Amino acid sequence: MPAKKGQTPDRLRLEVFHHLFAAAGEEMGVTLMRSSFSPNIKERRDFSCALFDGEGRMIAQAAHLPVHLGAAPMSVAAAREVCEMERGDAVLLNDPYRGGTHLPDLTLISPVFLGQERRPSFYVANRAHHADVGGHQPGSMAPAPDVHGEGLRIPPTRLVRGGAVDRELAALLFANMRVPEEREADLLAQWAANRVGEARLRAMAEEYGPAELRARAAQLMDWTEELSRDLVRSIPEGSWSFEDELESPANHGSELLARLRLTLTKRRGRLDFDFRDSDDQLAGALNTPRAVPRAAVFYCLQQLLPPGTPANDGVLRPVEIRTRPGSVIDARYPAPVAAGNVETSQRLVDLIYGVLSQVWPERIPAASAGTMSNLTFGGGPEEGEPAFAYYETIAGGAAAGPAGPGAHGVQTHMTNTRNTPIEALEAQLPVRVLRYTLRRGSGGRGRFAGGDGVVRRLRFRRDVSVGFVAERSGRGPWGLAGGGSGKPGGARLRLAGAQRDQRVASKGSHHLPAGSEFEARTPGGGGFGA
Repeated sequence: MPAKKGQTPDRLRLEVFHHLFAAAGEEMGVTLMRSSFSPNIKERRDFSCALFDGEGRMIAQAAHLPVHLGAAPMSVAAAREVCEMERGDAVLLNDPYRGGTHLPDLTLISPVFLGQERRPSFYVANRAHHADVGGHQPGSMAPAPDVHGEGLRIPPTRLVRGGAVDRELAALLFANMRVPEEREADLLAQWAANRVGEARLRAMAEEYGPAELRARAAQLMDWTEELSRDLVRSIPEGSWSFEDELESPANHGSELLARLRLTLTKRRGRLDFDFRDSDDQLAGALNTPRAVPRAAVFYCLQQLLPPGTPANDGVLRPVEIRTRPGSVIDARYPAPVAAGNVETSQRLVDLIYGVLSQVWPERIPAASAGTMSNLTFGGGPEEGEPAFAYYETIAGGAAAGPAGPGAHGVQTHMTNTRNTPIEALEAQLPVRVLRYTLRRGSGGRGRFAGGDGVVRRLRFRRDVSVGFVAERSGRGPWGLAGGGSGKPGGARLRLAGAQRDQRVASKGSHHLPAGSEFEARTPGGGGFGA
């Protein structure tokens, strides 16, 4: 039975519900992965699933992507504000200025009714990165002058009504995306995942009763809040500042594009993360909506909480996050934002860890790769061959820290995806993988060395448009406590028939003839200790 008001909840029973909710999110993820068609979702698992209460507060999440999950509550809030969801509905959105992050991330939100109530008791949601949502370049990630060049922007829109897909709306969406059959299949997989989440919540309600289910969800959030407040209490009163920088796409990233600044203040039992001194929004795509710094703060604090702490709305209750509208991390329409979700999000983690290293030098690691090294490529139909579009992030080196060296060739921080197996990539797309190795010696030196990045070289069997967006190509990830910086990354290409490579900028797009090759080299992590 639910605990009565003022009564301490049964922690053992609460732990059981923690895992029940989280398992429902994991099962949603398995459904999405197994039902999807694109390598980015099926193989790389570039998706996330979470559960929310009737007020739109996150109560549980699967162990998926931090940049998705920390931002998801703003998507649910936007959907609830615009759409009064009924049984069998599902709301789709990707608008960065109304709850989204960047356009390729399509979020689908469904209400869960446990009885005859007029309002949903819960919501389930998932976010998946689609390999293309239109725009100027295949993959919808290459630099564009504004958000309209990045793809189709979708405000909160009812895609499913009463259990049936709105086919006219779906046709409109897919007509503006490359490889529409794949996009449709992936989106239907997202809908299937939500229906699984809804079924699991209904089954829990049948076993334990809707009242207990709602009560345990609220208690889990309160429990996390208690642990989060304990963490804040361990920080002395004071104020600390740190800054980092984003690179210009010119000169291979060696020039400064913008500065990110953070002041952390502990006062009266609360933590204040103040990003307002960060530079103004940019003409390029490294801008982020406010959801992204929120996700970065959520992720960093979650890492500092005791192992096993439920990841939910309670994490940020003792926290204030301040951003300035019109800045690079709280961009206004129509600023382009494709790279902000993947690149600036990583640098925001570095920024937060940089300031926290002044508070807890014995707990905080150096900077990891600091980039997702985003690669897109695609092409149109050709001599009977179908159109294709592909997106992936490439692993780098993890940072060393007080506990030991960094891992080699892993996805770090805000991404938690896998690599696309060579066999799957070559089977589904007109490409050959020529080289895929660790980049030995790229991790920063120190008492504990940073992890090494990777080298990934592809040869295209058809004419192709290639986009590459990365950071840390001018200055490598910084070390801590006397540790050395990791080596910066970079990219190069070789046109078909050429004898040697040419270095290319860290952010740009290229139209390459069949037989051309592209190579990405990702940064190593920073070292720790002299």
